Amino acid sequence: MQVHKRPMVALFVVVGVMIAAVMVQRMLGPHRGYDVDLVEAGAGMEAETLRVGAAKRNITPNLDAYDVYTDVSDSGRYEPHRGDTYEDRTRSGRFDPVWLGGFSYNRPATDVNDPLWARAVALRNNGVTVVLVSLDSVGIFQDRFIGMRKALDPGLGVDHVVFSSTHTHAAPDTMGLWSYQYVIDRLDEAYMALLHGQTVAAIEEAVRNLEPAEAHYAQVEIAPEGFVRDSRKPIVYDTVLGCIRFTSQDSGDTIATVMNWGNHPEGLDGSNTVITSDFPHYWREAVENGLPEPNGMEGLGGMSVFFQGMCGGLMTPLGIEVPHRSGERSVSENTFEKAKYLGENLAIRTVEALTGPDVRTMERPRLGFAGKTVYVPIETSHFRWAVKLGVLHPGWFWGDARTEINVIRLGEVEILTTPGELYPEIGDGGVESPDGADFPGEPVEIPPLREAMGGELNLIFGLANDAIGYIIPKTQWDVEPPHAYGRDRPQYGESNSGGPNVAPVLHRESLELLQRFHEAWREAEAG
Repeated sequence: MQVHKRPMVALFVVVGVMIAAVMVQRMLGPHRGYDVDLVEAGAGMEAETLRVGAAKRNITPNLDAYDVYTDVSDSGRYEPHRGDTYEDRTRSGRFDPVWLGGFSYNRPATDVNDPLWARAVALRNNGVTVVLVSLDSVGIFQDRFIGMRKALDPGLGVDHVVFSSTHTHAAPDTMGLWSYQYVIDRLDEAYMALLHGQTVAAIEEAVRNLEPAEAHYAQVEIAPEGFVRDSRKPIVYDTVLGCIRFTSQDSGDTIATVMNWGNHPEGLDGSNTVITSDFPHYWREAVENGLPEPNGMEGLGGMSVFFQGMCGGLMTPLGIEVPHRSGERSVSENTFEKAKYLGENLAIRTVEALTGPDVRTMERPRLGFAGKTVYVPIETSHFRWAVKLGVLHPGWFWGDARTEINVIRLGEVEILTTPGELYPEIGDGGVESPDGADFPGEPVEIPPLREAMGGELNLIFGLANDAIGYIIPKTQWDVEPPHAYGRDRPQYGESNSGGPNVAPVLHRESLELLQRFHEAWREAEAG
């Protein structure tokens, strides 16, 4: 029998070309030509009345629309090889729950403790409109945020939107890193569509809610005891809790309260399968509604918004004892009780700062911003191939990943955004060059970023506009033996980082953007 090889060869070629086309499209990503390079300082315009609007939308998945894990183990992981079962509500023939992001993969959600939110605060002054958005999410890649910006109603006149993830480890996997694996990860696109639609709606409503407002700002130092543990040497914390309260000029009521501090919302550890925003939930609730005695307080009202700070290095509530606000008891177990105690203690510090003698009223709330697309080298092999193949962080730029940094200035308050989990020693100082690390020499990421900022209150938003992992000082990078600090193995961190040159690039680019913005800001003031 004669076999015709040519048709088979042609078929293989066609299939190969189709596969290659799909892979190239995934490598390029959905927004290949997107680029940001702008500085807007309201040149030549006098500061007008500040206008502020706030809105929030629920982004909690409806668990009734997903399969249910029926044999919850102590690990919280779905392990069918050990006999774990589930209720096939979706009738798909495979287990389709809400997979939680953070810790280990295969953690299905079993219940909801508190709603997840997209919270937006819109600011408008001197011809500039900026919206600050916080999402109860473990992290979201830049391509999703670009899509949200492009979906906004152009008639609203929004100049720029800053997104930040709270980094809760008990929300749906929004990155494709933790969903159950057969061959490749499965990202829940239906949930991503919900998140997209609700976030866009929150932004647009916040802009439509703009009203004349005043701004009051303060900061308080947070000592680590009872609040946070640095689980990796060197021991350096994000100790600045910065907060801004926006009040209505007409009624005096609170419109929104913005809070910024660095700590992982993971007080319930990796065995938890209940959806929650962790301590930020209790922090926000208490700031808005107050707390009963003992050691209670009146709430500020309005909508409170937590923006994650510098949580790399690694800031965590795991392994610490958190006191009740009364001081009469404490909890060390990783439970909702711990998350509640931590959130309420933070709320007390926030309200005390904003109602105490050191709070300041913003005198001239001129608004400006700057943004820059930057490209960071992805050298860690597993992330490099994942990005290259379009599995994670779509958009391959020949070895680099596209990301973004921003500067926002409102009067005496300045905000710098960073697209991952920044180590506090890069922001506040304390970078070391320990013996045994892979790149000896003088520290690279100096001066500290906060030192180069120009506000009376300087805030650093983490996981902003992207989620590129840990941003580790180069001289502290430690994979090869001998290891730093006399250890027999590396500390945790490098496995979730793009590589040793991510921090130097972001530090350099951030300093340059700050300098450009400050020059433009001064010129606008002089003009």
